Amino acid sequence: MEKQNGQEIKVQQSHAGSSTQATAILQGLKADVVTFNQSTDIDVLHQKGKLVSPDWRNKFPNNASPFYSTTAFLVRKGNPKNVQDWGDLARPDVKLVFPNPKTSGNARYTYLAAWIYANETFAGDQKKIRDFVGKVLGNVVVFDTGGRGATTSFVERELGDVLLTFESEVNLIRKQYGEDKYDVVVPKISVLAEFPVAVVEKVAAAKGTSKAAQAYLDYLYSADAQEILASFFYRVHHPDVVAAHTAQFPALKLVAVENVFGDWQKINEEHFATGATLDQLLRQISRK
Repeated sequence: MEKQNGQEIKVQQSHAGSSTQATAILQGLKADVVTFNQSTDIDVLHQKGKLVSPDWRNKFPNNASPFYSTTAFLVRKGNPKNVQDWGDLARPDVKLVFPNPKTSGNARYTYLAAWIYANETFAGDQKKIRDFVGKVLGNVVVFDTGGRGATTSFVERELGDVLLTFESEVNLIRKQYGEDKYDVVVPKISVLAEFPVAVVEKVAAAKGTSKAAQAYLDYLYSADAQEILASFFYRVHHPDVVAAHTAQFPALKLVAVENVFGDWQKINEEHFATGATLDQLLRQISRK
């Protein structure tokens, strides 16, 4: 990229929850590019700060998502509870760990993935779907605020039988903490979790880094970058890289949330807003 743009490139990264990062940028963090785990966090950069184009999804291929993942399960070695699919997570003998969907985009995907499974299993029967998702929520032993806290609860505090998080995270956690201690279970149906990117155009223009920012995000679609992403257990789009990693990623049915729930604004209003479906289900659990 330095040769292409004729300027020295220095990459400085900022890591935190997706929504937290969006808020930081709105408050003045001078980010040239963003990589988030929810499209709404890029939308808000346009809606509240006019920092990105309204059509940012069309600036790059695959809805501006160079890589993607899904929700998977990390279980203890040997899978002692024989957890094979979402249906097992509602059993009374299975205890779960994942973050609070009110505070974690990762957990919102987990919640929606459970709903997607139930929607298909119960042919859209809303009562059965709500009962199933309520049972899953009722089996959660701790709702941490984010993915890192949930990992600590499962690995270090040894809480729960199943940790639910992105497939990429599940595999990295297993690699970091011991392949002899944990197994990975990929359900047969789950949610498509896209990780969209965008140039923060207003910031990049002011800093004179627009060409470099565009080139950096273009690079994420290259075979070299896609190979690096796949090595960290992200699913990618480049056909050669996909073919080389077929054995690494079990086949499953991935469902886009928009196809079941509508857009993210509708999802947030109906499921995650104060008094919406998630709150209703959690209140029902607390009464039991």
